[in-house]
Parts: sequence; C-alpha cells; structure tokens
Amino acid sequence: MLYIESNRVEYKREIDDGNKLKKAVVSFLNYNGGGEILVGDDDGSVYGVKDADCDQLKITNRLGDNIRPKILGLFDVIADKMEGRNILRIVI
Repeated sequence: MLYIESNRVEYKREIDDGNKLKKAVVSFLNYNGGGEILVGDDDGSVYGVKDADCDQLKITNRLGDNIRPKILGLFDVIADKMEGRNILRIVI
C-alpha cells in the first residue's frame, strides 16, 4: 500500500508536540472530500510508531481538545501495518 503525498495525503514521521498536526487536520477539514495523514511514514519510507495504542489516544485527545469547534466524529484514527510496522492513519 504505497501512497503518494498529494492534496489528499500527507506524511508525518512522528507526532509533533507543536501545531503541525493540528494545522494539517484543519486544512483537510476545510478541503472538499477531506484527506488522510499517515503517521510513521515519510514519503514512502516506513518508520512505524513505537506504541500505536498510546499514540492513537494522544492524537484523538489532542485533536478533540484543541480544535474548536469540536471535531469529534469528523476524523478517525486507525492503527494499521505497513511493511510489518505499525503506523497510524488519520482519516478526515
């Protein structure tokens, strides 16, 4: 499953502590048809995430708590595997 970064797909090697993830999510929310962010991948080079369950919860909480108006129900964080490594897909 190889994705090409485009106006509907974005790669994030890891979860940042800043606003980059939130800005990407808001951009996809404002884009007709949404998009998908792959965490643990960087332009087709799969790095994976260390603790998919913990990171999944962090992303859900961060997006749910810090974006107004509330966007719960407008995105989904899905644990997946690529090349035998855990990644997270944020579908908006």
